[in-house]
Amino acid sequence: MKVKSERRRRVRISALARRTGVSPRALRYYEEKGLLIPGRTAGGYRDYTDEHVETVRRIRILLSAGLNSDMVREILPCMVDDGEFLAPGCEDLIAAFEREQRRIDTQIAELHDVRSALTGIISAGRAFAGR
Repeated sequence: MKVKSERRRRVRISALARRTGVSPRALRYYEEKGLLIPGRTAGGYRDYTDEHVETVRRIRILLSAGLNSDMVREILPCMVDDGEFLAPGCEDLIAAFEREQRRIDTQIAELHDVRSALTGIISAGRAFAGR
């Protein structure tokens, strides 16, 4: 009976796309980059499990943080417990995370400066239009 329940949890790429909100093309891209490794059916179709749903979630988080696919590929095997902790032996990634955190902090500061400049332009434009 266990085999049957495991079969039900296996899905094709379109179902994984629906479950994760990621396009099939993006899932294929993740595969091309070695971030997502699906199984294959006897007919050669990609075959995904519930673990792949979690992997896609982690990939999206890391990519949205600005990490490139090479770094994501290095980090993924080290993520445990919903990605909140690093697996033993992966402590060397902490320095990489710290560098990324500094890069993101710099980017946030730059965006804040751009926002302030836009606020000034908007205020000046409104003042000019009100003459």
